[in-house]
Amino acid sequence: MVAGSSRSSGGLRGWARRTTGKWLPRRGTLDTGEVVLSQHRIFILPSRAGIGFAVLLLVLLVGSINYTLGLGFALTFLALSCALVDMVFTYRNLAHLRLQQGRVPAVFAGQEAQFELHLTNRTALARYGVWIDFADSAEQRHVTDIGAHGSAAVLLGVPTSARGWLQPARVVLSTRFPLGLFRAWSYWRPAARALVYPRPEEGAPPLPSSGSGAGSGRLGGNDDFAGVRSYQAGDSPRQLAWRQIARLDPALGGQLVTKHFEGGVSDELVLDFAALPAQLDLELRLSRMTRWVLDAEQRALPYAFRLGATHYEAAAGAAHQAACLRALALYGMKEAA
Repeated sequence: MVAGSSRSSGGLRGWARRTTGKWLPRRGTLDTGEVVLSQHRIFILPSRAGIGFAVLLLVLLVGSINYTLGLGFALTFLALSCALVDMVFTYRNLAHLRLQQGRVPAVFAGQEAQFELHLTNRTALARYGVWIDFADSAEQRHVTDIGAHGSAAVLLGVPTSARGWLQPARVVLSTRFPLGLFRAWSYWRPAARALVYPRPEEGAPPLPSSGSGAGSGRLGGNDDFAGVRSYQAGDSPRQLAWRQIARLDPALGGQLVTKHFEGGVSDELVLDFAALPAQLDLELRLSRMTRWVLDAEQRALPYAFRLGATHYEAAAGAAHQAACLRALALYGMKEAA
């Protein structure tokens, strides 16, 4: 008898899973492309105010029956009709909204990753008071209105602490419009993730003049003197044109100038992870490499990059910087795609 009962309950659970699995999104499943909030994706339940209103209706009904109050019955059913209309409008405030993920820029560890989400309303019904945030947030912080045949963009922030890919929790959209007696909500898990770079080291040593990790200075040839130019951040003090500086009157707007050379053989700036002291922590070495990449770009110095099996020839620019920072962010991780 017990075995038959367990088989029956197991069959019932299996039937329930098969039935709901046809329309209920599975936990952990990523939503790709544009997602439409159909009736199968929207849930609705009475809010606290709605439960209190239901208790009030029950009291009115009992009182009307007890004392045979015709106006009491009319008031009770009128209020019930308003609650049912509110339930329909609360559901319609989310129904048929179209959701799509936007840009997710890369950030450094410690910064807040910004996930851009687009909500589109292709119907003639305006939507008001749509709350949206990640499910693991203590409370929903963002609310938006979407006009008829309109759209809205929402930026959701997630704090970061470690490098690598950041996959946020699923997004919850909810509304209690118009009367607040019901709460309708829906889950959405966009296939968006943020790339988190290592945190740049504070007070890092100066840029190396070679892959040895020692020494610093302005990289450039010094065989043929070509003249002087205005001082730029990073110029070596040895290259300052002191004679020309002495002739300039500070009261007339005098400034530092630097000797400019052409030709000659220059030291190549190489940022080599293997050249860093082995006793340093892995994350600290990655942070130092990150700082050096940013410093080299700020000074417009072409630099070669070496990190394990990743080698980049000397270059400069946004694309080179992004490639180096990406390699640093994903170093040693199983998923580097």
